[in-house]
Amino acid sequence: MKLLLDENLSPKLARAVSDLFPDSLHVEECGLGGASDEDIWEFAKAGGFVIQSKNSDFYERTTLYGSPPKAIWLHIGNSTTADIERLIRRFADTVDAFSANPEHTCLILTRAGARPAVNR
Repeated sequence: MKLLLDENLSPKLARAVSDLFPDSLHVEECGLGGASDEDIWEFAKAGGFVIQSKNSDFYERTTLYGSPPKAIWLHIGNSTTADIERLIRRFADTVDAFSANPEHTCLILTRAGARPAVNR
């Protein structure tokens, strides 16, 4: 599985978790810096990415359109890149299971836990 990190996350994060999620990219690396959510969505869909973001926009898109692509909503407020990396590492197995489950469209990660969303 590969992640497409939204603009609200540090570009350094894709490299920081590349041992867990190889071929992950930040939107800036794809020429999508400043792009619309729709353009990011279509790029992720075409490229087989799971979108990871700190805002609810892609969660809302999965509610409206289903998947692919899937989305991971980091519902954590202001956090350092190191905090976000720790969170991703803590829930890496959960992220893998989410990715493999065709019924789950969005995974919501918080400091307290993880909750997959099923949108039909």
